[in-house]
Amino acid sequence: MKSKDQTADLFAASELHWPDVRAWLQANPQTLLDDRSLLEEVGLKPHGRNVVEFGRAALTRLEEAAEREADARKHIESVARANFAAQTQTHVAALDLMEARNHSDLARRLDAVAQGRFGLAGAAIALEKPGGVPFGWRGLETGGVDALLGDHGLTWLGPMFEGLDLFGPNGEEAKSVALIRMAPHLGGERPEEARPALCAFASSEEEGFTAGMGCELVAFIARVVERTAERWPILN
Repeated sequence: MKSKDQTADLFAASELHWPDVRAWLQANPQTLLDDRSLLEEVGLKPHGRNVVEFGRAALTRLEEAAEREADARKHIESVARANFAAQTQTHVAALDLMEARNHSDLARRLDAVAQGRFGLAGAAIALEKPGGVPFGWRGLETGGVDALLGDHGLTWLGPMFEGLDLFGPNGEEAKSVALIRMAPHLGGERPEEARPALCAFASSEEEGFTAGMGCELVAFIARVVERTAERWPILN
């Protein structure tokens, strides 16, 4: 084993480099183990011959890891609670809609559940012409749904845009919207044909509906509206 003088000469011979220091410590481990004051300064605790307890250094790392895991768990739990609450409100809203007595009542109930249960600015049902449009629904010209969603588009989520006159007075509060394509069979002159329609939702928040957002819940509500609307024919 090298003496302290030999060790000093070794490190004084040239500028220190970690690979050299590491190799020297591997070759002379007892020198570090015998220097208790140095071990304590770097947060290590000697515990018997050839045993080093990592003490504060290890404990600090463990505490940091535990804190990260706790934060991640809290975030997952928060998201799960929010999703469960949203699903519960969606199911209750579906029951409200299925209790509608006619087309006009269905539109009124949709707007009410959008505001009361989801905190939205409003909701509306739009139906393409020609053909009758129920009271409380919005009329669209032929091709209006494709003009908003594209020829094969099913949904559109994003900022409110000019010319989307679906929400009446509540349209002034709309900052973002969700549009869901529907095709209800509403009877009338050609009951076998489905008429292009929209279920529209408006949010007063700019990030209320965004392109990257999932639309499963609003799409589910739209399907409930679509099927419920088919209970009654539209009489021209």
